[in-house]
Amino acid sequence: MAGEANPKKCGKCGRGLPLAAFARDRNRRDGLRAHCRECVAQYSAAHYRRRQEAVGRTVREKVDVPAGHKLCGRCGEVKPHSEWHRNATASDGLSTRCKACRAVQSRQGHLKRQYGLTEAERDELIVSQGGVCCICLAAVPQHVDHCHNTGRVRGVLCFSCNAALGQFKDRPDVIRRAAAYVEGIAWKPTLVAPGVYQLPS
Repeated sequence: MAGEANPKKCGKCGRGLPLAAFARDRNRRDGLRAHCRECVAQYSAAHYRRRQEAVGRTVREKVDVPAGHKLCGRCGEVKPHSEWHRNATASDGLSTRCKACRAVQSRQGHLKRQYGLTEAERDELIVSQGGVCCICLAAVPQHVDHCHNTGRVRGVLCFSCNAALGQFKDRPDVIRRAAAYVEGIAWKPTLVAPGVYQLPS
């Protein structure tokens, strides 16, 4: 038997295979398992799938991934390594999610942490505004605006209007003076005492 090309027969698939195709088993006479490694792996995978499905969990199908690529567990797409962030602690040195999925999850997390909104709630807010910025009524709204004192969400603004409110520090009196200035009304304060200015009414 030692001189044969395939000295051991698998008890499951019936193929004659070399000894290296069988795992060790000290309890058996020849020191090898009765089933080849391939059959044992298939049985283990099927058994694992049945157990997971019994408790209501889904098991992803095994996907052949070419060299230099990785399967994203979130979107299910196979992408080249350039589409992944580095992670020195991972076995393959790459993040568990692709860059696109990480960006989406990061945006969702920021919305929830900062404003207490989901993407669906933000989209509903944009629809209620007519799909445009609340201030300029022209640009596409992309930035959630909120009161820095109370944390209450006021609306969704375009980048320029949101930045303008930030520069005015959300002060209505300053915004009103800026509007009057733009409309051509002179807002030159008069010095009435050292460090004290009187504003025109």
